[in-house]
Amino acid sequence: MTRLPSLKALQAFRHAAEMQSFKLAAEQLYVSQAAISQQIKTLEQQLGVTLFHRLTREIELTSEGRQLLPYVSKAFASLEQGVNQLNDDPHPQRLILSTLPSFASRWLVPRLGDFQAQEEHLNIHISPGIRLDSFDDNQLDLAIRFGKGVYPGLSSRLLMRDYMIPVCHPSLINKDRPARQQLGELPLLTDDAPDMKDLWPLLRTALGLPETLTSSRLQVTDSNILVEALLSGQGIAAARFSLVYEMIERGQLICPLPIYLPSSFDYYLVAPEHHFRRPKIQRFETWLRQQTEEISHSWERFRQQHQIT
Repeated sequence: MTRLPSLKALQAFRHAAEMQSFKLAAEQLYVSQAAISQQIKTLEQQLGVTLFHRLTREIELTSEGRQLLPYVSKAFASLEQGVNQLNDDPHPQRLILSTLPSFASRWLVPRLGDFQAQEEHLNIHISPGIRLDSFDDNQLDLAIRFGKGVYPGLSSRLLMRDYMIPVCHPSLINKDRPARQQLGELPLLTDDAPDMKDLWPLLRTALGLPETLTSSRLQVTDSNILVEALLSGQGIAAARFSLVYEMIERGQLICPLPIYLPSSFDYYLVAPEHHFRRPKIQRFETWLRQQTEEISHSWERFRQQHQIT
């Protein structure tokens, strides 16, 4: 196998040959003229031929240089085309999002009409799922995930942090009795999601609940089901604030004790780095961050009302 010269040396040759000037090549590549001259000298030594005639005030390709130039130019043009295609958006009129079913149905979809009104030309496709979809086929544009922000081979940007709070239907708490005394009497609803495995024991201790409850239990693996169970008054659960804050503000659910724990998972925007340079992704991210400010403001009101420090 023939060992090729360095790309840097070939790039210096290409620019110098096409511009017929070491000086202009240096300006194009943001290096010194001496660096261009040295790169071409090294290339000539590796190839064993002279590529330029060095004249008093100009340079001129030798026959060997003229023979090499079209191949080098074509090779770099092909590389540039491949890189540009990678960074270009193959479907600028379509936005495909992958996100958690609970986040999509409870929060995102009800608000998407506002974004669609701003982006009438953009067709939005939502792919709900627990697992992160693959970006390999270049169809998926962006994922909104709930995790720790570590996704091998992908870039992640923190969208918002979340908090776990105890929640139940207001009918389950007798206002004439201390709330803490009543919690152990309530059916316990638990979410088997990975982020809850470590947090629930801590929250249970903070609530003063015994490790073994005699009351009935309901275990779910989907936050949507958990919220529906809470709304129908089936028990008490630890829930993500981002999913229940509107129901708390409307009085449909209550937090019986002013206790919270930072979630071990947070919301992240996830995609290959070059996807974040796509204009439609940039516009959607800007809109999404503006919308999630509502959750942050609600959390601050919640903390103040419940005197949580």
